[in-house]
Amino acid sequence: MHFRATEPLARSRYALAGVTILLCLGAGIAVGCEKTTGGIATRTGGTASPTSSAAPTLSDPAEPVPGVETTLPQHIPPDAMVCFPQPPFSGRLAMASVPDPVAPRIMFHLPDGWNSARGTGEVALTSSGPEGQSVQVTITPTDLDPGGAFLRYAADLRTRNPGVRVSVVPAQFCGYSSQLLSGSGAVEFADRITHIWTNTKAYLAVIHLENRAGAPGFDEAKSTVMQQFAIVVP
Repeated sequence: MHFRATEPLARSRYALAGVTILLCLGAGIAVGCEKTTGGIATRTGGTASPTSSAAPTLSDPAEPVPGVETTLPQHIPPDAMVCFPQPPFSGRLAMASVPDPVAPRIMFHLPDGWNSARGTGEVALTSSGPEGQSVQVTITPTDLDPGGAFLRYAADLRTRNPGVRVSVVPAQFCGYSSQLLSGSGAVEFADRITHIWTNTKAYLAVIHLENRAGAPGFDEAKSTVMQQFAIVVP
C-alpha cells in the first residue's frame, strides 16, 4: 500500500486525545481516506463503498471472505488519528473506548437525539433511541487475521440467533478490512465489523444496531450508525 503526504494535523479542527484532528467534515477532501505518520496526514488510494452489492451468506470457511483488505503493519505514532472517513455524514459524533490502554478508540455517528453511555470491559459504548432501538460498540483483542476474525464473528452471531440468515457486504475503508452484516428474526439488526491493527496487537471493533422486528425507523438509524468511522491508535 502506498501513501503520500498531505496536510499536517495542526490544521485540523477536532480535539481528540490531545491531538487536533479533522474528520473530513467540511474539509473538501475528495479522494480516499487519510492516515497519519509522524504527525503528517497521509492519504490512501481510495475507499470502498458500503453500498457494494451484497455477497452470499458465508457457510464455508474456504470461500473468499468479503471486505478483507491486504494491509502491512507499520509503526504508528502515539495517539495517531489513522483514519479520516470521507464526508458527507449524518447524525452526531460519539467516542467509543475501552479500558485497555493499547486498544484503538473509534469516533462514529449516532442519530440525533439518541443518548449514549460508556460501557464496561470490552463494551465501549451503549446507546438507545426510539422504538426500542439500541447500539452497542465492542472493541475486542483478536489473534486472528481479518478473514478469520470475520468468519468467527459471523459464526458466533448465528449461534446467538438460531435460524437467522446473515447477509454480508464488503465495506473496507481507509485500508482497514471491514464488513457490513445484517439480518432479521425476532429482532432486526445490523453490524459493522472492522479489523484494526495497532503497534501492539489486533482488535475487532463492532458497532451493533438492533431493533424490534418491524418497528419503524430502522433503515434511517442504520444509514447513520453504519457509516465509516474515525480511528485513533494510542
